[in-house]
Amino acid sequence: MDAELLRADMVDSLEHEAKAVIASDAVASAMRTVPREPFVPDDVLPYADRAAEQFGTRVLAPSDAARLFEAVAPEPGELVLVVGVGVGYTAAVLAELAGGRHIHAIDIDRRLVYEARSNLRKAGYGEVLVDCADGADGLPAYAPYDHILVEAAAIRPPKRLLAQLSESGRLVLPLGGGNQTLTVLDGDGERRERLGTVAFAPMLVEGEQATTLERNRTSREEHERSRQAANKKNGWEQEWIDWDRY
Repeated sequence: MDAELLRADMVDSLEHEAKAVIASDAVASAMRTVPREPFVPDDVLPYADRAAEQFGTRVLAPSDAARLFEAVAPEPGELVLVVGVGVGYTAAVLAELAGGRHIHAIDIDRRLVYEARSNLRKAGYGEVLVDCADGADGLPAYAPYDHILVEAAAIRPPKRLLAQLSESGRLVLPLGGGNQTLTVLDGDGERRERLGTVAFAPMLVEGEQATTLERNRTSREEHERSRQAANKKNGWEQEWIDWDRY
């Protein structure tokens, strides 16, 4: 079957299923336009509603990706930063919504940066800027952003990302550890919306790329809490480490 028809069927199902995840015409149109073939392995059906694994990172299932697009919902010309670009599919759809030159994306894994750049060119979105950086640091050279989307979970919203929002900007990210909620915050860190439960890998820091054994902030925090607990009578009564201080 023609790829364009497959994309249309995929979007139709996401619009009309019992728990529809696409509500806006703009998101529906963008997902009908952007091909998924450049972003998924050859042995994966690109328009099936299931996640895929590529280069140690997860390519979101279309229904999960659609939830992010609806949460961000950029207007044409608005500036968007994607933290955790992965293989680039999310950035491509956001480029269709806001314009390729208005999408900046980063990833801590240099191999994924190269892969995302290549995939975006193949899909027709080579204008998207993709750079290698720590997600918690953002990309301040191009701030302020109207929207920042983080495709990784954090216990607390990184302060440096909040500081890179425009006056009316929005930060969209999964908040929490074991139990995560897709959350929309303003520049002051105040919660605007809670958009249901999600399950994302924790945000990585330098030295914790997907190819390394120690790969998430949560386990690092647990090690530190355990060390501190050994020196306190109150045991595990510790606050989460604020990585923005380091």
